[in-house]
Amino acid sequence: MTLKYYTEELKKTASSLAQSGKGILAVDESTKTVGKRLSSIGVENTEENRNSYRGMLFTTPGLGNFISGAILFEETLFQNHPDGESMVEKLDRLGIIPGIKVDTGLRPLPGADEVETLCSGLDGLVERAADYYTQGARFAKWRAVLQITSNGCPTKLSIQENAWGLARYARSVQESGLVPIIEPEILMDGDHSIERTAEIQEEVIKEVYHACQINGVLLEGTLLKPSMTVPGADCSETASPEKVAQMTIRTMERCVPASVPGIVFLSGGLSEEAASVYLNLMNKIDRKANWNVSFSYGRALQHSCLKAWRGNDLIAGQKSLIARAQANSEAAKGIYIPGSQPSSDEALFVAGYTY
Repeated sequence: MTLKYYTEELKKTASSLAQSGKGILAVDESTKTVGKRLSSIGVENTEENRNSYRGMLFTTPGLGNFISGAILFEETLFQNHPDGESMVEKLDRLGIIPGIKVDTGLRPLPGADEVETLCSGLDGLVERAADYYTQGARFAKWRAVLQITSNGCPTKLSIQENAWGLARYARSVQESGLVPIIEPEILMDGDHSIERTAEIQEEVIKEVYHACQINGVLLEGTLLKPSMTVPGADCSETASPEKVAQMTIRTMERCVPASVPGIVFLSGGLSEEAASVYLNLMNKIDRKANWNVSFSYGRALQHSCLKAWRGNDLIAGQKSLIARAQANSEAAKGIYIPGSQPSSDEALFVAGYTY
């Protein structure tokens, strides 16, 4: 099969993922990272407990009203729910499209600053993506990470290499029928201003789409997953939610082609409430392009849910998840009333975050 064979399906899948008022649940944490989350509530990191937690998420009644897709870790894609039905079937029952994290993690970038990384996993990706498609996945995710520092990072080398990796990944998975979510994350680490973030983000995203053009990526069959345009976590000047929204939309308008059907923002360490408030304000701004502006949140959807679940409280966990899913669905339409759904305003930023 080739990209040409999957063209119409890719467009249809991307359009379904970018439905108005729906977003993506990111549940693609590695075994090590989900173990940290489980340990925070006193639950042991075993396959049985990981299965139980994710099974709770994927059987939440009504979740498909607010969530269009779920990004899975490879273990989960091939797992069965404790009741014997596959996790893919559970998502299908909710009308949620299964996706899969396909990168194999960050590696140091040779010849660059020590904080700079390159995302790995291109070898054999077309074949792996075909296996994931057979298993039921219809979209993929690959996370490149760049960091702003006072000594000149990200370097031109880092920007170019990460943009090229994203484009090669996107073309590779499209060859096997998966819609690529393109994720060039700018970390919140640092003391840089919001203006500096915007400057770097514009450069990065423009380079990503230049690489996509060279690689023949079908943009109508992709989604973009950027970080919001925010100041560094240690910046002395705070930015109001209104300024974050305005700067983020301005940045996207300068960089993202109109042919991309949807932009699904990552929460990147923002609190649950802030992630909803910022997204809501973005959707109140008139835009030059008609992308669906929505969310692809991990921690900002799961934080309160995990605490409510506590290893065995199915009802409480699902109630918390649906509250945050509904809040972000409303934010994706620009109609969220801050504080109208139970949430945590606990900052979820972790310096040097890896997953």
